[in-house]
Amino acid sequence: MTPRELYGRFALAEAVTWTLLILGMVLKYTGVSEAFVPVFGMLHGVVFLGYCLVTCFVWVDQRWPVGFGVLGLASAVVPWATIPFERRAQRSGRLAGGWRLAPGGERPATVPERLQAWSLRSPLLATLVGLVAVAALTSVLLHLGPPVPRG
Repeated sequence: MTPRELYGRFALAEAVTWTLLILGMVLKYTGVSEAFVPVFGMLHGVVFLGYCLVTCFVWVDQRWPVGFGVLGLASAVVPWATIPFERRAQRSGRLAGGWRLAPGGERPATVPERLQAWSLRSPLLATLVGLVAVAALTSVLLHLGPPVPRG
């Protein structure tokens, strides 16, 4: 999977979960049912964290400028903004090619690049580590409470 494919899938997933969360809120505030907000909210939160992780991963690989990387992270906060951001990244060549730090590619120079090179050498283990990191962060955030006070 190329950086473009990975990033495109997560950008789309983030937009879809925004849609589900907003649908759940509409159903709640129109009196239909409150049951969807916690489910869609949890799903959106997990995908949000995954999108942020993938954004950082692609940022390192593609050597995005700091401002562009921060804009990529910020696009997850605005409903559906990940899609136009991903398209902009694609049009500007910031999702071009394969993984530069993959085996046989460039030699990693920084700590984030070494971590990425390891991830590309051991993709199944790296995916497992990423899933555990997202699950752990989700657990911590759930323990801290909802993003807005209840009531």
